[in-house]
This record gives sequence, C-alpha cells and structure tokens, in this order.
Amino acid sequence: MDNKQLVDKLARSLKRDRNDIKNLIEAFNAVVASRCGELDSIAVPGFGTLEGRKKNERVMVNPATHKRMLIPPKISLNFKVSNVLKNRMKP
Repeated sequence: MDNKQLVDKLARSLKRDRNDIKNLIEAFNAVVASRCGELDSIAVPGFGTLEGRKKNERVMVNPATHKRMLIPPKISLNFKVSNVLKNRMKP
C-alpha cells in the first residue's frame, strides 16, 4: 500500500476529506522526525513505540579494493510493535 492508497482508505473509513487526512499524516511525520531526531521516543498505545537511535561512526573496508572508508554517524528509526497489535495479528 502506498501513501495515496493509505490516504484514500483512511478518508473513506473516517468519512473525512482527503486533504484533512493528508495533512494529519504529514503532521504526524513531522512530529516523529523532530522527536526521534532528538533521540526521544514516541509511544502510540495499541500500535507501538517509535524511537530514534544514534549509530556511531565506523571504519568500513571495501572487500574488493581493500580501501578503508569512514562511515559518518547517523540516527536511525526503530519501531517496536505493541503486544496488543502483535496479538491481534496472530491467526
């Protein structure tokens, strides 16, 4: 499911305008990006927890050329599903 299909499905199920749903998703994405960028976590009850994690810089060796490269530090997004959602998805 891509973003357009998600917006359409949510708009139909919530009986709201597509633009309202699109703005809501964009606002949620902005909050997640800002809070997780600060290495804070966001807990959504019944869904899961989104958490930003910092990965340190490291040295990588290219196996073909044996050239060493420095990989810069970065922040990655980690998601842990809640037990409620996990139990709903079990057959």
